[in-house]
Amino acid sequence: MRRRVFVRGIATTGAGLAVPAALTGTAATAAPRSASAAASWREVPAPGGQPASRLYGVAAAGADLAWAVGTQGLDSTSDGTAIALSWDGAAWTPTDLSHLTYATLRSVAVSPSGGAAWAVGTDTAGHDQLLAWDGTTWRETSFPGRGEAGTQVTDVAAGPDGRFWASGRHGGRAGLLKGDGKGWRWCRPLPDEAAPTPAGVHVTPGGEVWVFGDVIARWDGAWTVIPRLLGIRASVSGLLPVAHDDIWLTGWAYGIGGPAGKPPGVRLEHWDGTKWNDVKAPFGVGMLTSIVGDADGRPDRISGWDFWDQKRAHYLRWDGTAWVSERGPETPSVALPVALARIPGTDGALWSVGTTSFYPYPPAQNRVERFG
Repeated sequence: MRRRVFVRGIATTGAGLAVPAALTGTAATAAPRSASAAASWREVPAPGGQPASRLYGVAAAGADLAWAVGTQGLDSTSDGTAIALSWDGAAWTPTDLSHLTYATLRSVAVSPSGGAAWAVGTDTAGHDQLLAWDGTTWRETSFPGRGEAGTQVTDVAAGPDGRFWASGRHGGRAGLLKGDGKGWRWCRPLPDEAAPTPAGVHVTPGGEVWVFGDVIARWDGAWTVIPRLLGIRASVSGLLPVAHDDIWLTGWAYGIGGPAGKPPGVRLEHWDGTKWNDVKAPFGVGMLTSIVGDADGRPDRISGWDFWDQKRAHYLRWDGTAWVSERGPETPSVALPVALARIPGTDGALWSVGTTSFYPYPPAQNRVERFG
């Protein structure tokens, strides 16, 4: 049976992830690199989905309320079905999605008050959808362009004022959806008609809205585009705007010749207001999959997959001057963290979700870790 690379691309980047099977086997037997500091990450049991299963997104309203979303039932021919979990302060529990015909849920966000939550998913017809949490499960909601050819919704984020924002594409133009609790509307599209669809959206604690991916831009009623030169084999997985002259970007990139026969290299860059500067990460071969700030929007953690030590998630922690290594607990197979979320009301606690394999076989399962 053909082995299918199924990590989210990594999920929202749309770039796809192709790590050859031979490489994953080789790397798993390589001598691990020593961690630079003790970490207090621990595994939290999560319900197993139908093999193969993985989680793409996580959001928390507090220590006793969180959601995680993804997909399950993947094999070499099936796109699987959506999966959603909820956290009640003691355990993760599957949410009944039998009323939905969805292939995946890939992003989730919650308002600061915890009173509203939204998710983004794709149904079995290939249409992107917005879903609202009704207190028990997820329900589809209407938005302009829903179900129309060319309409895309790629990610969702919550603002400090209770509004929600979703990146995507509508009417042939890349743009941004705004939800105010009464409905959704598209903002003015990006000025370049050829601008690619943004893969993600980020809202700062101060309320600034950014989209990122193959285009990086800030929306404040008008668009400000940050110049970005991306190679065709590069993927952006996260953006953390601390200030207009202090922006962090994470991802990975393949060299000349593409992914065949070799793993990607991590991408960590910093915008200083004038240009992007490459930053040396604690490890170089693998991927950086997401970045999260602290309660004030300052750098906090980056999640990553280390090609040379795949059995532990390789997190990066900002120590005030540099990014330093922080390792997750060892797993029997692969630890691939995909998304991070800060837990409000705690002393820096974090959720990390992902999967245990790049491929359906051996059966990949949901992976959840918590810091703090």
